[in-house]
Amino acid sequence: MVVKAIIDPHHHLWNLENYSYPWLCQPGDPVAPIAGSLRSIMKSYLLDDYKADSHKWNVVKDVHLDALSADVVAETRWLQGLRDATGKPNGFVAHADLESPDVDQVLAAHAEYKDTRGIRQILNWHPNPKYTFVERSDLLTDPNWLRGYKLLKKYDFSFDLQLYPHQMPAAAKVASDNPETTVILNHTGMPLERDENGLAQWRDGMRALARAPNMNAKISGLGMVMPDWTVETIKPFVLETIEIFGVDRCMFASNFPVDKIYASFDRIYEAFFELASSLSDRDQQKLFHDNAQRIYRL
Repeated sequence: MVVKAIIDPHHHLWNLENYSYPWLCQPGDPVAPIAGSLRSIMKSYLLDDYKADSHKWNVVKDVHLDALSADVVAETRWLQGLRDATGKPNGFVAHADLESPDVDQVLAAHAEYKDTRGIRQILNWHPNPKYTFVERSDLLTDPNWLRGYKLLKKYDFSFDLQLYPHQMPAAAKVASDNPETTVILNHTGMPLERDENGLAQWRDGMRALARAPNMNAKISGLGMVMPDWTVETIKPFVLETIEIFGVDRCMFASNFPVDKIYASFDRIYEAFFELASSLSDRDQQKLFHDNAQRIYRL
């Protein structure tokens, strides 16, 4: 295998000694909605840790996704300090509650840091409370949330979209109604239900999203819905995502260290390269590097 220049457009860092991350600071052995036990990642994960995990790969640039800090602006300030001191991360996607009355002030605060590229607000709601990340099922249609979403263009921010397949039709409408905002679907659309109906819902939802030309897809995070994944079990989701969105709107990402619960960085990228091996060198360059650079303006 020839190792190519890689941009990893989705990973996290956290510093538990200096900042608060409530989901990582729980007593006992907490279980995330779909990730399972968090015990193995409930410790600081810093830039040197990420570099150690990815050292076999030529990761030339990267994008940090919000790590659900208790102080979201402090997280961005810390990341900008890292970037200024070390050159990494190359860009960051921060958190904001778009339905909040003070969302404009929060977005403005994030925008003060020059390498902030976008905003993510996790939207995963599920009828089964076991799989729910948020309390409300209606954010994508809530007038206050939509008002906050429309502010993203004011700051030239993209939006990272994390949700379940049954929420995709509503998200597709938001993307279509706001064509000036670039959207990046997280984690291959999180195909949690994989029976016949669940797969149909995932495919239909992905097609609805892809009809919005400002929508892109990150192929990542499949360990969260398939902890015992193999190359063969993730193959249809990887290849169908590329088919549905087109090679110019997809990118591979690690979701480290969350996906470290299920697999090493090496195993994840070996699987990606194997699944992309039938594509042309040019298309592989887009999936592993060029699309992330363009979409996140790195």
